[in-house]
Parts: sequence; C-alpha cells; structure tokens
Amino acid sequence: MTTSLPPGFADWLRLREPADAAARSAELADAVRDRLPAGRPVVVHDLGSGTGSMARWLAPRLPGPQRWVLHERDADLLALARAGRLTAADGTDVAVTTRGSDVTRLTAADLADAHLVTASALLDMLTAEEVERMAAACAGHPTLFALTVTGRAEFTPPDPLDAELTAAFNAHQRRTVDGRVLLGPDAVDVTVAAFRRHGVETLLRPTPWRLGPEQADLAAEWLTGWVDAAVEERPHLSGPAATYTRWRLTEAAAGRLEVVLHHADLLAG
Repeated sequence: MTTSLPPGFADWLRLREPADAAARSAELADAVRDRLPAGRPVVVHDLGSGTGSMARWLAPRLPGPQRWVLHERDADLLALARAGRLTAADGTDVAVTTRGSDVTRLTAADLADAHLVTASALLDMLTAEEVERMAAACAGHPTLFALTVTGRAEFTPPDPLDAELTAAFNAHQRRTVDGRVLLGPDAVDVTVAAFRRHGVETLLRPTPWRLGPEQADLAAEWLTGWVDAAVEERPHLSGPAATYTRWRLTEAAAGRLEVVLHHADLLAG
C-alpha cells in the first residue's frame, strides 16, 4: 500500500480513540485471552497500528508479560505509538517494538512468533487480494480485527438525504485508488471467506459507534468527512449536501444529533 496519509490524520485518530474503545467487543477480547498460552510471555503483532490505540485498549485486558510489535508504514504515527507506557492486566509493563511495515505484504514468516495478531479500522481500506494475503499470513494464529465499517449509518433526527448520502459514501469506500479496488463495507464478508478458505472459522460481533451530545466534536468531524466523500463520489449532491451539512452541524452543536455508525469485530482462529 503506497497511499499517503491526509494532513491531520493523527489528530483524527486521537479524536476517535474514545469512541473506538467504547465500541470494541469486550466479549471477543475475553475470548482472545482464553486462547493465549499460559506461563510465558505473550507476543502480539498489531497491523496498521497507527498511534497504538489497539494496544492501549487490549493490553490492559490481557495477562502479562506481553510484547507488542506495532506494524505501521507511517514513521510519525510510529513515533507517537512509542511515546506512551502500556501495562498488562497484572500491572506489569508491556514491551513495545515498532516496525515500518506495509501490512499488505506481510507473510507468515513475519508473524512467526505471534501468539495473537490484531488490527483496528483496517480491513475496509484493503483490496480482496490484500485480505487474502493477510488471511494466509495470519491463519496460524488467533486474529482479532476490530472496527470494520459495514456500510450503515443511522441518524436521529432522520433526513430524506441520509440514504442517498450513505449510498454515495459506500460507493466512495469501494473506489479504485492507484489500481487498488478497495473493499469498503464488503470487507467483513470478504475476510470471513478468506479465512474459511484457509480452514479457519470466525466469530463476528457488532461494534457500533454511538455518538450523542457527549461526542459532538467527533460527530461533527466524522460527518464533514463523510459528506465530503459522498459528494466526491457523486458531485450532483453538492448543493443539497451543503444545506444538509450546515443543518446537521447545527444540530450537533446544540446536542440534538445522534449517530449510530455500524462496525463489526472479527475473531479468527
């Protein structure tokens, strides 16, 4: 994957981290814990780690000692991931190693020492071929992929334009970038099928963001990007979308907007 990150991406990751933490499946985290070896250090490889939010959420739920290997192609994000201190469920410090990696090119050999492979908000940005390679690389390990978008957004109050913007956004998520056909909201089904071809069964759990008045800043930031992507895909929506966005942002600022943005968590192996 050679695409560059947009400006302010680290700020976006920071803004969304509390909502991510609230949405991820604690049930699947408990199931992961039961699959880990007892009596020896646990090694976790986190793919597309960003600033390390998955490690900050999951490491305190797992027993120590632990060593996390964070794979991320952006050096600035890796520097942020290295900055904090992590502790396991028993209070022991978690060791962190960072690797500048293109996660779409990792092989089973790159993950050979892993007891667990994780990722968060990654699969929808991949292609079917990349997911197939990733499933092949991960097939020998328990694998937890969190927060993959599924293409549904629900608004309170509703608006007639919601459905058309959702369809446009989903089409944008499936766009072709530098010859890569992104999976977008098809990613969960494609990933389940890829693991099945490798003889690995999966568990799925719904993990929606639930954004209300307490998350108004995140809702506003997400909404603006969501509408911009929809209009980029279908420019004829630009006029009604501008009116729609002004109204939605006013509602968010007044504490009257609620959004449920649907995701799924997947546990393989």
